[in-house]
Amino acid sequence: MARVLTPRAEDFPRWYQDLIAKAQLADNGPVRGTMVIRPTAYAIWERIQSEMDARIKDAGAENAYFPLFIPENYLTREAEHVEGFSPELAVVTHGGGKQLAEPVVVRPTSETVIGEFMAKWIDSYRDLPLLLNQWANVVRWEMRPRVFLRTSEFLWQEGHTAHATEQDARAYAKKILHEAYEDLMVKVLAMPVLVGRKTDRERFAGATNTYCLEGMMGDGKALQMGTSHELGQNFAKAFDIAFSAQSGAREHAWTTSWGTSTRMVGGLIMCHGDDSGLRVPPVLAPIQAHVMIVKDGEGVAVAAAKIKDDLKAAGVRVGFDDRVDTPFGRRAVDAELKGYPIRIEIGPRDLANGNVTVARRFDGSKSSVPLAGVVDAVTAALTGDQQALFDQALAHREANTHEVKTLGEAIEASATGWARVPWSAVGVEGEAEANKSAVTVRCLIRADGSVPESETEPDLIAVLGRSY
Repeated sequence: MARVLTPRAEDFPRWYQDLIAKAQLADNGPVRGTMVIRPTAYAIWERIQSEMDARIKDAGAENAYFPLFIPENYLTREAEHVEGFSPELAVVTHGGGKQLAEPVVVRPTSETVIGEFMAKWIDSYRDLPLLLNQWANVVRWEMRPRVFLRTSEFLWQEGHTAHATEQDARAYAKKILHEAYEDLMVKVLAMPVLVGRKTDRERFAGATNTYCLEGMMGDGKALQMGTSHELGQNFAKAFDIAFSAQSGAREHAWTTSWGTSTRMVGGLIMCHGDDSGLRVPPVLAPIQAHVMIVKDGEGVAVAAAKIKDDLKAAGVRVGFDDRVDTPFGRRAVDAELKGYPIRIEIGPRDLANGNVTVARRFDGSKSSVPLAGVVDAVTAALTGDQQALFDQALAHREANTHEVKTLGEAIEASATGWARVPWSAVGVEGEAEANKSAVTVRCLIRADGSVPESETEPDLIAVLGRSY
């Protein structure tokens, strides 16, 4: 059979583009840097949205929506913020056939506009904490676009909160980091993520502290999967987000922001995909088990429909393919490309023997299963393959993470994976030197793997690598 995708080992970027096209995940949009998300990928994004939204609400945040257009003067109020985003801004100067009195910025992120309304809504300590989240699109003009990873417009959730104390703000930023983001990435996306603190050089523009989650892709590069920021009182002072404390004094709030995006879909592809296509973790998969009629025959359609109904009754998300006028081989390849975790194949010969063929996307294995045992076999495989995908990704990360002692060794190791090196051997000057080789400090962690409070803590470990 002719190969469908460029092998990953031969050309990883080409494999990625091939997979997106052949699995019908996305297309390039008509404006450079934009993308069209096709139904297969959008269904995955909807599942991510649903799982993430539930975790965010469990953390106490409520959903709201803020405008796409932001007055340009809002961004100039926080100097570091506007400096960080200026190269990426899309600015509207005309509307309704006339030049606008003041240009408006197309939302790159919403700290400024949400800060304006937080100042309006918060008056007393009784109004705190204020915990908000919005699902929206944002625009950041991208010079080197790549579908799902870096696009000029993308979909995301962005959370924004205000607190009475720095300690409360820090605790909430970490709560989202671990209980929403890390929990989803590990348990739903089956991705081992390194959770740490960004260096001052890499932190979000306007933040006092940025926490991150880094995933290793199939080619050894890093992908930042999400971030959670402490904003200190920077935006609170810029937008006068103030409250009357219990003491009666007027104080500025402490704020946070945090976000994840459709970049997670790109991470999913590059972490779990193989030379046959996408592999979607069963917990995430919109279609967990795909029932396929191989060839029509007496009783086959009825048996296939019963399998579908039995699986649905067991809580399995089921797809159904009875397109016998399309060659089965083509349909099977399509199912593999799209990453359906389980295929249940049934034809006249299977039915005559009282069996079906169960194919597992994780390892490509096939087994003959009695009709009466299909539900048990499928549910067991779904559970096992979710863990197997995580274990495989973790083993890949561990095999491609190198313990080194010097900056030079770290830069060299970053050619094929990640390097763990004492932060004291890198420092601010070493970080700038590494950047000249397209190597960045992905995050700082403590020796025990926990997240540090600052980059000045003793005995920190820096994780370096190349990234998307």
